[in-house]
Amino acid sequence: MKILACNSNRPLAEAMSNYLDLSLTKASVRRFSDMEVFVEIHENVRGEDVFVVQSTSYPANDHLMELLVSLDALKRSSARRVTAVIPYFGYARQDRKSAPRTPISAKLVANMITAAGADRVLTIDLHSMQTQGFFDIPTDNLFAAPVFVKDIRDHHSTQDLIIVSPDVGGVVRARDIAERLGTDLAIIDKRRERAGVSEVMNIIGDVAGRRCILIDDIVDTAGTLCNAGVALTEAGASAVYAYVTHGVFSGPAVPRVAASPIETLVVTDSIVATDAVRGARNIRQLTIAPLMGEAIRRISEERSVSSLFN
Repeated sequence: MKILACNSNRPLAEAMSNYLDLSLTKASVRRFSDMEVFVEIHENVRGEDVFVVQSTSYPANDHLMELLVSLDALKRSSARRVTAVIPYFGYARQDRKSAPRTPISAKLVANMITAAGADRVLTIDLHSMQTQGFFDIPTDNLFAAPVFVKDIRDHHSTQDLIIVSPDVGGVVRARDIAERLGTDLAIIDKRRERAGVSEVMNIIGDVAGRRCILIDDIVDTAGTLCNAGVALTEAGASAVYAYVTHGVFSGPAVPRVAASPIETLVVTDSIVATDAVRGARNIRQLTIAPLMGEAIRRISEERSVSSLFN
């Protein structure tokens, strides 16, 4: 088994390789003078089970090309099996035709990854479960729920605690965590006028006098999350916290979270934290390296991955 790290999230790749007691495969992932991607593997990978770690986060197109070229290099080097380990799968939100004459980009990217030579995909908390079906190769979608539940238990008493989904689409994810903690569930019903803009409508559930924990998969501009925090506070919540898998944090997200009533926003390290994120007073990062490292081990040994979440 070998682990190859591209450039998007090398700290996570190193943490995963340390968990597995392996060294990262020696390789160069660099640019030509015209910014074309060039990959060169400096170790023999013939007959090896290779895992390529690359989040397709900002800049999404550059990181996607690094992944595709790396997959092609490994297949042409006679690797036995190549698994694309994509902690954050970009383009996942474009998973349906939202309007006439628009693309389903998540399917397009899935086709590209398959065509480049991936034999299987490992990711965590896809934006929608049906995206697994866009791949024509085995795809393991992990869940950050066990990591979140452990951290919630370490930092919060379950007394007066309530889990909140910031929209109807995230109910399944939030309900899973609420059941693991044995707490109640509330849902925020919102109306989205256009992409990146949301308006909170009403709260389904009684949050008055309770500590609320918002659960979501992606925080991008943080508008939805911060609006939800305001709505919960106005509804009488005693405190508001948030746990989100992928911290995209584009545009004004970090200052918006800092100015919001959310006391602590916890994100995983599926995306490398920027200096602004690291310096934010109310943003904290959790590592998913042990979870993903264990999944890699089980895939390599042909053992069950789903049993990680039982």
